[in-house]
Amino acid sequence: MAAKDFIVAIELGSSKVTGIAGKKNLDGSIDVLAVVKEDSSSFIHKGVVYNIDKTALCLTNIVNKLKAQLKTEITQVYVGVGGQSIRSIRNVISRDLSADTKVTQDMVIELMDSNRNMKYPDLEILDAVAQEYKVDSQLQIDPVGIQCSRLEGNFLNILERKAFYKNLNKCFETAGINVAEMYLAPLALADSVLTEGERRSGCALVDIGADTTTVSVFSKNILRHLSVIPLGSNNITKDIASLQMEESEAEKLKLKYGCAYTEIGDIDNVQLAVNAERNIENRKFVDIVEARMAEIVENVWYQIPSDYSDKLLGGIILTGGGSNMKNIEKAFANHTHIEKVRVAKFVTQAIHSTNADINAKNGMMNTVLGLLAKGDLNCAGKEIGASSDLFSSSEQRPTGEQRPKTPRQPSEIPTGVVLTEAEKQQAEEEARRKREEEERHRREEEEEEEKRLAAEKKANSPLNKFWRRVKDFGHVIIDGE
Repeated sequence: MAAKDFIVAIELGSSKVTGIAGKKNLDGSIDVLAVVKEDSSSFIHKGVVYNIDKTALCLTNIVNKLKAQLKTEITQVYVGVGGQSIRSIRNVISRDLSADTKVTQDMVIELMDSNRNMKYPDLEILDAVAQEYKVDSQLQIDPVGIQCSRLEGNFLNILERKAFYKNLNKCFETAGINVAEMYLAPLALADSVLTEGERRSGCALVDIGADTTTVSVFSKNILRHLSVIPLGSNNITKDIASLQMEESEAEKLKLKYGCAYTEIGDIDNVQLAVNAERNIENRKFVDIVEARMAEIVENVWYQIPSDYSDKLLGGIILTGGGSNMKNIEKAFANHTHIEKVRVAKFVTQAIHSTNADINAKNGMMNTVLGLLAKGDLNCAGKEIGASSDLFSSSEQRPTGEQRPKTPRQPSEIPTGVVLTEAEKQQAEEEARRKREEEERHRREEEEEEEKRLAAEKKANSPLNKFWRRVKDFGHVIIDGE
C-alpha cells in the first residue's frame, strides 16, 4: 500500500549519501518507512560536494529508490548542510542611543538584520545565533524594555565557502529536486542527541565521521562555537593500510581490534591476522591507532574556546561512526581532563524501524534521523500506479504541497535553518524593491517639501507683498463706497 503522509530527509556524507522517509505520529514517535544509501566517496570529500553532476545523479537515484519503496511521488526533501569549510566567527553590532532610551523589539531586529548583512570575502553566512545583548555594561538574553544609552548585540555567525554553498544548491537544482528546508546538520544532530541539562550546563558535542569531525559547544542552551576538523575515522584506516595492506583489510582490522586507548600492560605480543598469508604485530597496530586517535582528540580540544573549556559541566558527548571505537571515552578523558564523557549511540526520539542500520544504534544514523525529526511538511505526492515508469526522465514531476517560498527577513529565520540560494536571491530582490520604494517615497516627500518652500518664498517676496497691499487697499475703498 502506498504511503500518503511522510517526511523525506537526505544527508550528504563523505562516505555515503543517505535518504530516509518516515512518518511522525501524534505521540512524537517516528515510523521509518524507507532507508536508501549510495556510495559518495568519489564525488564528496570531507562533507563537501566536488562533482555536481555525479552528486545530482546520486540524489536522483536516492529519490527514485525511495519512491519505488514508498510507491508514492516525492514532492520535496529536507537537506542537511555540513562539511569541512563550515566554521563560526563571533561578531558584535552596537548602537549608541540617547540617554535612558527604552530598548524595543525593532531595535533588536535591526541589530540582527545588520549582522546578517555582514559581508565576508568568499564566505556565505549560513546562520546567525544571538549570544547575548550588552545593555550599557550588563549582559542580557532579552534586552527589550530595558533603558540604556548603548545597545550591543553579540552574534555567532556560521560561515561556509561560497563555492561549496553554491555547489550544494546546484546539485538539487540539476537533479530537479525541490528543497523544503535546509538545516545545519550539526544543530539538527544536537537537538536529537543532547539533553536539556547538557545544553544548559555546558557541553561539547563531537561527531566523528569518516573524513571529518564536527565540534559544537553549547552553554546556557545557546550554540557558542562550531568548527569542522578535516580528520575522521578513515584517517585511522589509511594509517593502518600503511603497513602494506589494502584499505578494505585495514578497515576490517580497525573494526575488529581497534582501541582508542590501551594500557601498556594490556598490549599482548601477539600477531594479528591480516589475511591467510600475512600477520602484523599487535604492538605496532596499537601504536598506529592510538597515535591517530590522540591527534583527533587533541584537535577537538584545541577547537573548544578557552572561555568555555573549563565550563563544560555537561561533559563531552561523542557520536558518529568513529565513536564506536573501544575505550574512546578513556582516550578523551585522558587528553582533555574532562571526566564526564558519554557516547550518544542513538537519538532521543522514539524511532520505530525494521532497518538493521537504524536498529544497530551505533551513532551512524543519528544525523539523518535528526534531520528527519526536523521536518514538518508532508513530502508525499501522488500515488504511483502499477504501470508507472519510476525512472523515466520524461515523467511529469509532481507539484504537491510545498513550503511557501515567501522572502523571510533575517530576524524571521529560525536557528539552524539555512536559506537556499534561490531564497537568498528572492530575499535580496525583495530588499532591493523595498529600498527602491522607500527611496521613491523619500524623493516624493522632498519634492513636496521643495514645492511648499517655493510657494512660501514666492508668497513672502516683496512683489507679492506689494500686490497684497494694493488688493487690500482696493477692498477698503470698495467697502467704504
